[in-house]
Amino acid sequence: MELTEKGDASVSDFNPPAAANGVTHSTADDTHSTANAPSNTPQRWPDLTPEHPLAQFIAMLPGVLEEADYSEVYGVALSCSASDASFHTKLVLQKFLRANSDDIPQARTQLLETLKWRKSYQPLLAMDEVHSGTRFRGLGYVMRLSDVPDSVNAEDVATFNIYGAVKDTKRTFGDIDAFLRWRIALMELGLSRLHLSTATRPIPDFGHGADPYQGIQIHDYLNVTFLFQPAETKAATKRTIEIFTKYYPETLSRKYFVNVPRVMQWMFAVVRPMLARETVKKFNVLSYSDQLVGELGTSVPEVYGGKGGSLESVGEGLKMKEG
Repeated sequence: MELTEKGDASVSDFNPPAAANGVTHSTADDTHSTANAPSNTPQRWPDLTPEHPLAQFIAMLPGVLEEADYSEVYGVALSCSASDASFHTKLVLQKFLRANSDDIPQARTQLLETLKWRKSYQPLLAMDEVHSGTRFRGLGYVMRLSDVPDSVNAEDVATFNIYGAVKDTKRTFGDIDAFLRWRIALMELGLSRLHLSTATRPIPDFGHGADPYQGIQIHDYLNVTFLFQPAETKAATKRTIEIFTKYYPETLSRKYFVNVPRVMQWMFAVVRPMLARETVKKFNVLSYSDQLVGELGTSVPEVYGGKGGSLESVGEGLKMKEG
C-alpha cells in the first residue's frame, strides 16, 4: 500500500488491487453533463498588499510563463499584466501557494514544472480521447453530489474509482502509458466540472478557510483481494502518485476508501503518523458501501445507501471503444 502526498497537494491513489471476480459495469453516458458553476454574484479578488504572497507570486508569473512557453492549468489560461493578474489566474496561483504553505519559491517551482508537463502531455486532449473499453470500462465515473455534510458548496464534484470492475489486471495496468492516459483523463474530467474558468468566489489564503474548488474521491474495493499486488499494479500506482503529487495541487477535498476489510485497516493506522495532519484529515476508510451515505449525504448512488440511482446511470464516464 502506498499513501504518499506532498503536504496537502496530491490526489494519490491507494494501490489498485489485483483483479476481482469479473464484476462488470455498463458504460456511463458519454454526454458530458455539466455541474452547476457557483451561482453567487461575481466578486473581485480582495485587495493585495505588495507583501502578500499572492502579489509576490503574480510578480513572478511573466517569467514563469516565458520559461514554460505555456499558460494553461486546469483549463484556465494564466494571464497577467505588469502589476496584476486575472481573477481566474489568481485562483490557480492560490492553489499552488496553499499546496506549498505559502512558500513562494516552492510554489513557483511546482507551477513551472506543471506548465512544462501540461505542454508536453496535453492532459485536456486525453479527456476527449476514446479509451479502451476492454481495459477501462466501468472503472471510473464523475458525478455531482448535493448537500454534502460539512461542505462549503451546495454541490460537489465526486470521482468514483471502481477497482472491483477490474477483470484482468495485466490488461488494465500492464500498459502503464495507456492506464495513465485514462486515469489522467478521468482526473481532468472531474476538474472540468469544477468550472474554474468561470468561477466567481475567491479562494481563501492559506490557513484561512476551505478551497471551494476541490473534488471528492471515492475508491471502491468491493470483491478485491488485498493479499497480493502484481508488479504491474504497483508500477501503475507509483507513476500515478508521482504525477498527481507533482502536477495536481489542491484538487482533493476528501478521499474515501470504501469496502476495505477491517483486517486491512491496520495499515492505515500505521501510515497515518507519517502523513501531514491536513492530509490525514482528508482520508477516510469505510468497511461497507452503505456507510458512504453517512459521510456524503443522500445524493450518493443507491449502492452506497443513497437515493442517487445507479452509478452507471448517474455517473459520467469517458468515451470508450471496444478493444
